[in-house]
Order: sequence, then C-alpha cells, then structure tokens
Amino acid sequence: MSPNLVYVVVVGVLFATGVTLLLERSLTRVLMGVILLGNGANLLLLTGGRAGGPPIVGTTAEEEMSDPLPQAMVLTAIVITLGMTAFLLALAYRSWHLNGHDEVQDDVEDQRIMELAERDEGPGTADPETTDRVPAVGSDDDRRVAAGEPGRAR
Repeated sequence: MSPNLVYVVVVGVLFATGVTLLLERSLTRVLMGVILLGNGANLLLLTGGRAGGPPIVGTTAEEEMSDPLPQAMVLTAIVITLGMTAFLLALAYRSWHLNGHDEVQDDVEDQRIMELAERDEGPGTADPETTDRVPAVGSDDDRRVAAGEPGRAR
C-alpha cells in the first residue's frame, strides 16, 4: 500500500513550517513550531500503518487487521508533544512575566563568538606570530596597548 500523495504533501508542509518556526527567536513561535512538528510526526506515523479492522483476535481476520504499532507510537508522540508544549508555555509565560517579551536573548559566549566571526578570527585561526602581540579576547584598549598603538589612558 502506497501513502496518499495529499498526506505526503501535508507532512512535508507541516515539517517545513515547524522547522521554520523553530528557528525564530520568539518562544511563542518556537512553541507553534513544536506543535506543528508533533502533528507532522503523528501524521507521518499514521501513514505508515495499514488500514483495516480492529486488531483483536477473533473479531477480524488476520489479513484484514490494522497494524497497532503506528497507533501506539502516535499516542506516545502525542504525550511527548503535550509535555514539550506545556514546558514551552511555562517558559514563555515566565519570560513574559520577567522581561515583558518572550524573545530569547544571546548569552555572553554567543556574543563573543559572533564578534570573532565578524572579525573572521575563529578559535585556532590566529597566526602564531600575531598571537603574542594581539590578544584574541579583550577590550579594544587592551588590543591597542598590546599592538603598540596609541589609545586611551587608564
């Protein structure tokens, strides 16, 4: 049995939209992305099962029984998605309560890595000759003093 083309397209759209929303900075959009991914996974699992009668011995012939494994996996996926949704809702509520918005901020380490990437100085890419003169991390004044350039006096 091959899956219906409409189901395949809907699963693809749900996954694409969910991943796009997961990459946003707002926790509300991340929450919507998790929900869409969960629904896409549920639909994907259900399309893998065979349609038929109830899987109860004596009620339906063995050849006509549906496969109960995808149904059990979908129930598990529903519980996992519900737990993730509850956690993200609590996280977004707490962020809104403390900050007045639900945007995820960069931490100090992320900002330092972004500055290094903007200067095209990743860790381990500095020349050995210039490593002693100009430190990779520090304030602009420290770099000027280490390079012998005039700067602000302390």
